[in-house]
Parts: sequence; structure tokens; C-alpha cells
Amino acid sequence: QVQMDASGGGLVQPGGSLRLSCAASGLRLPDYAIGWFRQAPGKEREGVSCISSGSGGMKYYLDSVKGRFTISRDNAKNTVYLQIDTLKSEDTAVYYCAATRIPVVQAKCTMGHSVLSEYDYWGQGTQVTVSS
Repeated sequence: QVQMDASGGGLVQPGGSLRLSCAASGLRLPDYAIGWFRQAPGKEREGVSCISSGSGGMKYYLDSVKGRFTISRDNAKNTVYLQIDTLKSEDTAVYYCAATRIPVVQAKCTMGHSVLSEYDYWGQGTQVTVSS
């Protein structure tokens, strides 16, 4: 049984930092590209970052998070991380991680053209709230 657990969210003041974790079990993580998505109230879910399978040599960032978000993976721990620095109020959202093993979907992930329905597995989401 595959399970993906997103954690690390919380209430943070503007300018603060968080590190989100996406821990996967029941699958061989190096085979999967992992995307991080977020959904703010009343808005559609959007892709914010992606890391390619294997060693994670290819990465994608949404323009609005470039320079503030850093995605990484630790295959030995079956975990992907999203370091979020210089948080802004507009980063407030539920953050989800998703995994895909399909090559064409992996390519879309790293180019920022993800189609949500094409992912194999989703985590349950972790709330990030940025407020003073």
C-alpha cells in the first residue's frame, strides 16, 4: 500500500521559514518524480515545484517562488523536502505532494506543465499559514 505523508506546515510570520516533508512508503522513491502543489482558499491547485526522479537533477519552480523555495530529495529516507524561506502572506495554502512514475508526466512536472489527474499518488496536504 502506497502512502505519502506531507508534514511540516504551520503558522508562521511573514519572512519566516518552514521545511515541508513528503515521506513516501510502499514505493521505490527514486523511480518517481515528486511535485509540490498548493491550494489557497477559493483558488485552483497549482504546481509550485518539482524534482525529477533518480538523483533529482532537474527541478522546477513556479516564478513567484523562485529564490525562496528549494526542493530536494533524500532517497535513502524516501523523503522529498520543500524548504520555504521568506514566507509571504500569498504563500498561505494547503500544500500537497504528488508522485509520478510515468515518463511523460515526469517531463511535464519538471517543465511546470503538470496535469493534476496524471499523478499516481497524492499526499493528504499540510496547511501553511503566513500571518502576523
